[in-house]
Amino acid sequence: MITRRHLLQTAGAGAFAAAGISLSGRAFAETDVNLALPGGPDARPMTTAFPQKGAMILQRTRPPLLETPFEVFDKGVFTPNDRFFVRWHWAVIPTDVNVDTFRIKIHGAVNKELSLSLKELQKLPQIEYAAVNQCSGNSRGFFAPRVAGGEWANGAMGNALWTGVRLSDVLDRAGVKANAVQVRFNGMDTPVVDSAPDFMKSLDIKQARDGEVMIAYGMNGKALPLLNGFPVRLIVPGWYATYWVKMLNDIEVLDQPDSNFWMTAATAPCHRARR
Repeated sequence: MITRRHLLQTAGAGAFAAAGISLSGRAFAETDVNLALPGGPDARPMTTAFPQKGAMILQRTRPPLLETPFEVFDKGVFTPNDRFFVRWHWAVIPTDVNVDTFRIKIHGAVNKELSLSLKELQKLPQIEYAAVNQCSGNSRGFFAPRVAGGEWANGAMGNALWTGVRLSDVLDRAGVKANAVQVRFNGMDTPVVDSAPDFMKSLDIKQARDGEVMIAYGMNGKALPLLNGFPVRLIVPGWYATYWVKMLNDIEVLDQPDSNFWMTAATAPCHRARR
């Protein structure tokens, strides 16, 4: 079992500060990766400037979008944590998470609101399985004509062995009311301006309780890297990464369908991935 001590050792406080960089930094080197995207150069920028990450193809620094070089996939079934792709919607991301004060709030259409610490979450029955995490924009860079968004090649995906607890076990502790229809998930990232919509995604109540959806605190036998959602993230097997909410700290059970921006206007390119 991944313990609190292990979490502290592998992703301790001040990871970004210790690395001496900021998310807006532009420190990278030009490296030929023998990849010619439509309308683009043969060389794409590579970076080693982000904490807990090895050499990655740099799509954007703020928010960080880092692509896995394709040759990494030839080295094993599981994508190494330090080479696993990174995708954030908003640029305001915590760079330091205190696991002693971290809490996940469960509220809404439940019998009892909960506020669980990481230690309390780890006391629930632990599960583990492999699942592929893939951005809905993977391979967008090959589109012709060009479309807006991160110009990914084939590296906006990765396979990992995830460790955590069933979302259904957490919901059962809170007691889901009979009128519940969806469960909404929110993380610690925030918009850069107050008027922008907070990034939230929802699942139908039946799927949320199917026993496959996981709240994960482990990735390939280690704590999640900060940029991949430390200390916990949602795992939704068979669905695009947009639903795998990172730095998860709020779970709300809804008694009506979610109408927030990210479940309505923004959902066109993010339909369910095929299993």
